[in-house]
Amino acid sequence: MEYNKVVKRDHLLNQLIDGRHNNLIKIVTGIRRSGKTFLLFNLFSKYLHDEGIDDNHIIKIALDDRKNVKLCNPDSILEYFDSKFIDDKMYYVLIDEIQMLDDFVGVLNSLLHRHNVDTYVTGSNSKFLSKDVATEFRGRGDEIHIYPLSFAEYFNAVGGDMYECWSEYCTYGGLPQLLILKGDKKKEEFLLGIQKTVYLKDLVERCIIKNQDEFQELLNVIASCIGSPCNPNKLANTFKSVKNITIDSKTISKYLSYMEDAFLIEKSMRYDIKGKKYIGTLSKYYFQDIGLRNAATGFRQIEESHIMENIIYNELRSRGFRVDVGLVEAWQQDNDKRQRRQLEVDFVAEQGSLRYYIQSVLMMPDNEKKEQEIASLKKINDAFKRIIIVKSNMKPYYDDNGFLIMGLFEFLLKPEIMDNL
Repeated sequence: MEYNKVVKRDHLLNQLIDGRHNNLIKIVTGIRRSGKTFLLFNLFSKYLHDEGIDDNHIIKIALDDRKNVKLCNPDSILEYFDSKFIDDKMYYVLIDEIQMLDDFVGVLNSLLHRHNVDTYVTGSNSKFLSKDVATEFRGRGDEIHIYPLSFAEYFNAVGGDMYECWSEYCTYGGLPQLLILKGDKKKEEFLLGIQKTVYLKDLVERCIIKNQDEFQELLNVIASCIGSPCNPNKLANTFKSVKNITIDSKTISKYLSYMEDAFLIEKSMRYDIKGKKYIGTLSKYYFQDIGLRNAATGFRQIEESHIMENIIYNELRSRGFRVDVGLVEAWQQDNDKRQRRQLEVDFVAEQGSLRYYIQSVLMMPDNEKKEQEIASLKKINDAFKRIIIVKSNMKPYYDDNGFLIMGLFEFLLKPEIMDNL
């Protein structure tokens, strides 16, 4: 399987284009190596060139480049900008890895005061970036979050057999650099290397984590239980009973927040559909890149069912949906007893007035399995669309319950399909 063309990522590029001259700082956030620099410095820069913008009015600064280390000082970079702004025409300032700039909030505020400057930045850490933007900029920051390549983007780039591509994607994920690496060994070495030297090293140093082995062990545990409800207390008990390691729940909660801040994982809250409220006891964690998840397990736990669920979650998030885990209560007969149980809906996906209830099912070979999967959906009484995504090549159809059944690849390759059926 070989890389054969540039991944254009038009949906992200269009968000940058739509944000031109809106008097906001455009902030591209995302996990390291997810393509933020390429989006800003290549795709968007090319768009500006094609629009007739002169080179000297497009100012690009990569703060993770050693030659620009002096520009990490706020006064130095402002002096640099003053030397570049020589007329009243519009200037486009593109800054990569803005979190490396001291007092970047102050610098960006200074740029906002200039009537002829349109500013775009990237950042790889939400704690020092998007949270600061939310509080310090008070509505003057426009965040665009970039995920690693979706399956559709990956498949369009590499071509070939769809099932072979799916197998590769389930194993190695969607970090763009994988497209130019050949062979399983090279891809595994790349993912294991950046997981250790980029993500873990970066987090340990930035967050001053004293017990690196403890932190690594928690990452491994989270990687092993994607799709399973957990919380810091439950994880602490798991460490004690299974690994004979004592880590208090407060430390685990802190470590999890570090992983979220680095965009390594995302937390999906549990939502009571009938009660219309969040249940704060347990949550699910998903990896923003499935390849990094597999690297955390040493590529020893490639369970397609859980990986498919994680990929569907990422696809919904990249399409702009808020995604929760749904719960409905129901009475069920258990031998001679009638018991009240909580049934789970894999995803409650919301965007504006839209809402979808979605189940991820690897296989649904018979009616017994189908009834098991749709039991929770049957207990939902509102009119929003209920969807079951199955790994198959079936054409989408509505069953007798009014539920939309569709194949996985239909869902992944046709973003509009949920609305059009």
